[in-house]
Amino acid sequence: MSTVASIAIVCSALTAANAAAAERKPASGIADGTEAETPAAEPQAKAPVEAAFSTGVAKGRDRLDSATSTSALRGDDIQKLSARTLADILRNIPGIRTESSTGDGNSSYTIRGLPLASGGSKFMQIEEDGLPVLEFGDFFNVASDIFIRADFNLAAVEAIRGGSASTFASNSPGGVINLISKTGDVEGGAIQLTSGIGYDTKRVDFDYGTKISDTLRFHIGGFYRSGEGPRHVGYNAYQGGQVKFNITKQLGDDGYIRLSAKYLDDRSPQYLPGAVRITGTNDEPVYSNFANFDVRRDSVLSRYIPNVITLDGNNNPTSIPLSQGMDAKVASIGVETQFTVAGWSITEKARFSKISGGTTRDLVAAIYSATALPASLGAGTGTFSYATGPKAGQVIPNLSALNGNGLIAATSLNRVDATSLDNFTNDLRANRAFMLGKGELTLTGGVYKSIQNLGSDWLYGNILQDVTGDGRAALINYTNAAGVPQSQDGYLGFNRSGSTAFYRRKYDVQYDVTAPYGSVNYRFGKIAIGGSIRYDMGKVTGQIYGADLGDGRIGMKPFDFDGNGVISVAESKTAFTPLGRPAPVNYKYHYISYSTGINYRVAEQLAVFARYSSGARANADKVLFSNKVSVTDGSMPNSADGYDIVKQLEGGFKYRNSALTVNVTAFLANTEDTNVQAGAITTDRKYRAYGVEAEAGYRHGPFSVTGGVTYTKATLQSDQLNAAVAGMTPRRQPDFIFQATPQFEVRKFTIGANFVGSTGSFTQDANALRLPGYTLVNGFLQFRPVDRVQVMINANNLFDTLGMIEVTQPSVPGNGVGVGRASNGRTVSASLRLDF
Repeated sequence: MSTVASIAIVCSALTAANAAAAERKPASGIADGTEAETPAAEPQAKAPVEAAFSTGVAKGRDRLDSATSTSALRGDDIQKLSARTLADILRNIPGIRTESSTGDGNSSYTIRGLPLASGGSKFMQIEEDGLPVLEFGDFFNVASDIFIRADFNLAAVEAIRGGSASTFASNSPGGVINLISKTGDVEGGAIQLTSGIGYDTKRVDFDYGTKISDTLRFHIGGFYRSGEGPRHVGYNAYQGGQVKFNITKQLGDDGYIRLSAKYLDDRSPQYLPGAVRITGTNDEPVYSNFANFDVRRDSVLSRYIPNVITLDGNNNPTSIPLSQGMDAKVASIGVETQFTVAGWSITEKARFSKISGGTTRDLVAAIYSATALPASLGAGTGTFSYATGPKAGQVIPNLSALNGNGLIAATSLNRVDATSLDNFTNDLRANRAFMLGKGELTLTGGVYKSIQNLGSDWLYGNILQDVTGDGRAALINYTNAAGVPQSQDGYLGFNRSGSTAFYRRKYDVQYDVTAPYGSVNYRFGKIAIGGSIRYDMGKVTGQIYGADLGDGRIGMKPFDFDGNGVISVAESKTAFTPLGRPAPVNYKYHYISYSTGINYRVAEQLAVFARYSSGARANADKVLFSNKVSVTDGSMPNSADGYDIVKQLEGGFKYRNSALTVNVTAFLANTEDTNVQAGAITTDRKYRAYGVEAEAGYRHGPFSVTGGVTYTKATLQSDQLNAAVAGMTPRRQPDFIFQATPQFEVRKFTIGANFVGSTGSFTQDANALRLPGYTLVNGFLQFRPVDRVQVMINANNLFDTLGMIEVTQPSVPGNGVGVGRASNGRTVSASLRLDF
């Protein structure tokens, strides 16, 4: 820990994500589509002019004049981070912890030590151009990041942590991440071709923006890609792309109207935990690879596991290609306008998105050593044979020698079929500044409206497979000692596991959110004092289906999948949805969020601030199928069960001159969290977290460095369902996370590296087995031989570090067989870009 912590502390003095880049470059497409002017040379005592920060605040303003903690990454700088996914990008923002090895979506995100109990982003809202991608970023297995992509359309990523995020967006008490699109105010475009070196990826990106007239401009861009991807799966796992377009009409000096559209049709794999060897002790464990399976670059996905065979949401037989992975289909249209009426600046944003897709994946339930199979799998007395692949039908004579590791995995093939995640969002606000006494009073008021659908079916089959890499794992059949087949074509059952219909579910629910809000800010001299308030009202209606609801609902029946007229043992274990026995959902919730802060501009270059906030997050689908919602009338007897409260105190300082930027914020948060962890563990908890985040940026001639470090001390205060975890550190919560990007840039080339990492943590809430800390190094080289042409080499995880992200075991297993997920191994790509 000491080495990594030392790196982190050095980074805090010299680094900080995004802020320096934001201050040395004009930012296009920020909020109102205007571009910051490049300031003339100023005396050292002056703070450089920067683009106004607009996300999660009442009105865009210089960050030295705002009592908030904010960061910004600009589009050109993002290209250098060697990021393969959105989660890779966001882990470069101080305070934000991402577990970014699941692939392009369903990554886990949290902020400043707020709970991270399951996938997605519960307390942090992910937005696109100021409106949320999904109203709830942690829907089971269909999180927001599946339905958004970073490409050449991206002008900037703005992030606000805590503070006014509680009152200027719904369901975002921890913060808001806003991906802001280019709008054509910077004329020209680019096309870039990218190919993997040593791994299979092919991608083309393009964008173009220009003025049609003095008052009319447009921007269009997108990407298309194809390939196996960074892990060996044995098939074309990535396929698809997106196109985005917007057109803007200027209305006088301070107004505009913008129409935008997006079409996304893309699929990518979800990488879940696989086999990892665990030896040593709980305090000093040793993580390593098994023979023929590298946890950094292999996956339980395979070309020889072709389909998920199950009943669909209407109980009809279906076969879903495993290659469908995380698929996203999004068609959206939006309008944004700003104009002035009687001195009031009016801003209106609205968007309708038609969203469908889902997640198809291979979820490991257990990995067994061949010598320790459970009784349900014959305990070594049965016969095993290959069910798929080039050895299909061949008996496996010696399980202990299988693939050189002697391992067999019992896994659930799972399809969460998101039939509808359609949503409509609208945000209307007005603000005006008045001169009052010797200061300026700014008033803001608005109304937010959101309608979010959740239509999904949870479909399962459970299988046996061997454990081997290179995308060659095959299904295995098992016949008991009496000669009776216990599986069919590798399937033990057409359900999740065992002989129950556990987790076979259907959701048909709509969330209707209305939230009026307002703020007041008074600035006089060097002091600015402000407060804001928001009142969220939610109405949840619809129906849910599943044997999990009890009350006599049956979810198992035999089904003849192969049509031979005989029900096999596996076919007798078929889960179906009890469509005739829905449970209603019909409840309301409401809560008030508020935030107040003070900012003191000590000097032109220095400001200090403090803020206290109370916000909340509605619990969405995590409270359905629980005792908090009645299965008879759909009501929620205790309306407080509909949301979790987050209370935060923060304070710090900000410094900016022409060469150096430093922002430091101390924070304290008390949080409620109702959730479901992996393994279907329901939690009802209270957390406490405190710490310090620091970001900085420094530039001297051609050299610059940006980055940050966050120290967090988090504690599980209580759990109503498991008192034993009280006082423990939440699982996978490190003391330090850090990032740094030094670079050297001249006219012909840019060279640099991006460091990201964390110190150690615990695998589970029992606080026994340790996860070691790690540092991932990403490298980049850009070469510009002639004007408008650039060649770039990017390396992600340059030194092929084994960075363990997640481990299922609470302690070192006696046989050394663990289930875990690591950061992807080294991937290198080359790009050729032409600007025009």
